[in-house]
Amino acid sequence: MRLLLGNVKDAVWQTALLVAVLLWALLDDYNARPLAAWATAILGLELFSAWDARRALRRLDATTWQSQVRRQMALNLADGLLWASLTWITLDTAGLGGSVLVIAVMAGVAGSAMSSLAVVMPVFLCFLATLLLTIAAKLWLLKDPAYGALALTGILYCMTLVGHGRNLAQSARAAIDLRFENLELIARLLRESENAREAHRAADESNLAKSKFLAAASHDLRQPIHAQGLFLTVLERSALTPAQRGILQSVTSATRATAEMLNTLLDFSRIEAGVVQAEVRPLELQPLLNVIENELAPQADAKGIVYRSRETRAVVRSDSAILALILRNLVSNAIRYTERGGLLIGCRLRDGHALLEVWDTGIGIAPADRDAVFREFHQLGNPERDRRKGLGLGLAIAQQLARTLGHALTLDSEPGRGSVFRIELPLAPRGELPAARPRWTAVASIAGARVLVIDDDEAVREAMRQLLRDWGCECDAADGIADALELAARVLPDVVISDYRLRGTSTGADAIAALRAVHGPQLAALLVTGDTAPERLREAGASGMTLLHKPVHPRELQLALAGVLREGSAGG
Repeated sequence: MRLLLGNVKDAVWQTALLVAVLLWALLDDYNARPLAAWATAILGLELFSAWDARRALRRLDATTWQSQVRRQMALNLADGLLWASLTWITLDTAGLGGSVLVIAVMAGVAGSAMSSLAVVMPVFLCFLATLLLTIAAKLWLLKDPAYGALALTGILYCMTLVGHGRNLAQSARAAIDLRFENLELIARLLRESENAREAHRAADESNLAKSKFLAAASHDLRQPIHAQGLFLTVLERSALTPAQRGILQSVTSATRATAEMLNTLLDFSRIEAGVVQAEVRPLELQPLLNVIENELAPQADAKGIVYRSRETRAVVRSDSAILALILRNLVSNAIRYTERGGLLIGCRLRDGHALLEVWDTGIGIAPADRDAVFREFHQLGNPERDRRKGLGLGLAIAQQLARTLGHALTLDSEPGRGSVFRIELPLAPRGELPAARPRWTAVASIAGARVLVIDDDEAVREAMRQLLRDWGCECDAADGIADALELAARVLPDVVISDYRLRGTSTGADAIAALRAVHGPQLAALLVTGDTAPERLREAGASGMTLLHKPVHPRELQLALAGVLREGSAGG
């Protein structure tokens, strides 16, 4: 109905032009009055139909369209009678040329009606039937065989128009159906897109909540475990019976295992936070392989499996700390999933690259699982979540760190026979190796130093006091910035060790800045944090100070203290 009414309201000017041509060609002394009356009537009806169509379009809806169909049928019945009446007015007096013009105009009007009205077939049939019957009656009454044949031809012509009109109506209906289907599809796609956005937002919120929970839980767990590790170190240096020392070793082993899992979470959080900065430079692989072997071979020995490492003289371009973390994760994973046989770490040179390989005779990985093993918290063969098999983050961390360095990490495996992980490293000329730095003794460097510890956890402060005093240091402990400033005003410390997160919104960086504002920028300091939240890691990393992560191994703390004291004394 919208299509039909739109055609009706746009046909006025065409009808006016056609009526003007007909008046110019057909007007004579015999038909002047009836022809003028006809022209007035046809133009009046067209103007009324156009006005009515505009009004109907504004009101057309699902409740009014049927009444509009009936209204248009009536108007077009009248329109068909008016057009056909032209033959009654002119054919009796017109010459051959005039008669041909009138019949041609009638054929044209019928064809035009088919194109504009056939989208609603009842309206078109009303117009065409009225036009055809009225013209055929006139031609039949003329009693001329030629006009009779013309009437029969007109009937055939109108039948053809009906067929074309039906096709046009079906095409219009198909186009309308398709439009509504497209609209429905678009609406469905919009709904699905909105649902997908909602699901994405929900997933982001869930992931953010998970990250916050893990960060909070990690921080809260790190505090007592950090203090526990420091107390155990102090206890280890005490006089103990063999039975007590055995119990101490068991407790230390359990604490170390917990610390390793927390450090794995920390490594993952550091990657997510984007605070892992690579310093790619030439380095020898063999010293790195020696460090990993000294650290992890005892774990293989404890399981009764063979740990082998082939010597290599390869020099590669990489970051030694990050590459060590990748290799440590790969080797730990190989030991964890190998029950018999052993593992082999070696290096092969290929086309300007070194392939650092970790082979094992473990459970192997099926082809369908080779992508999944690099996903976070995904483990094979550990449905009971045995903590001795880790958290399922080692390979995910190794892959993301390899991407950070631009190294390709690949996997080949055969279920039941073992796996091999390969890291592709670019080779470097041996002449580009940096000069070796002199070694120094950490314990001797910190003996006698005065240390100010800032931490809002009483257990950590007490553990640090006992450990530092056991190392020969003088130690003061504060629980916040105000307390630290008061202690430093009495006796100036050589070095400050501050937890990063203090009470309220204060941070260790704020505390150290306040102390340096009073006592000078040369005051040595280092930060210790148990936070794993990405934003906290970025803030702490941006401070520019030496940063340690709880639980801190005592040996690592010794080295860091010696380092900042040495740098402070060189700066002074």
